[in-house]
Amino acid sequence: MTDPELTADSSRGTKVWPLIHAERAALTADLADLTDEQWATPSLCNDFTVRQVLAHLTAAANLNGVRWLAGVIRCRFDFDKQVAMRVAEYLGTTPGDTLELFRRSVQSTTKPFLPALAMLGETIVHGEDIRRPLGIRHEYPIEVVTQVAQYYQGSDLVVVAKGRIDGLRLVATDSPFATGSGSLVSGPTLALVMAMTGRATYCDDLEGDGVELLRSRCGTT
Repeated sequence: MTDPELTADSSRGTKVWPLIHAERAALTADLADLTDEQWATPSLCNDFTVRQVLAHLTAAANLNGVRWLAGVIRCRFDFDKQVAMRVAEYLGTTPGDTLELFRRSVQSTTKPFLPALAMLGETIVHGEDIRRPLGIRHEYPIEVVTQVAQYYQGSDLVVVAKGRIDGLRLVATDSPFATGSGSLVSGPTLALVMAMTGRATYCDDLEGDGVELLRSRCGTT
């Protein structure tokens, strides 16, 4: 007998993958003409450069559940070590290699034990981890960013988001997204998503008496 919840998840995934592929393709195009210096720019993600973040995205697009689990066991459940291992695996010898490996992964539907919406969130968040330090602006479809915001509001999977916004009222100024109760944090949906996932610099794009509390909760992502 078919599990209705699994069927629903599969249906949502079928609709989400084209969005993931579109965002990967857009990121590939944005990075096509970077200089070596730009590739070495510090990203917004931990201590990674923009090149390393792209390799991380490539790894995620090529890592199924079995390979992910095997890597975790190999790294003795040190998840940071697992991430670093996979980044090295998909970094390539040159920035051109890094970009080409990502380009080959644009249409992939491979993923670890995560819902497709989490993969969409990773693609957008890490895309901004790369773009913002480089001064690259990308217009995301507002309905896509709204889906990601709705996902993160109730999830601490992979990255703490739900816990980070506890006691805060988040209200988007460019979409219907709103969640929580407490001190107000308002602004663009993308900025809310990025702050929810720990990127303090996006708090500069937000307003309300809860912004500084949210900023204080941002840090290592």
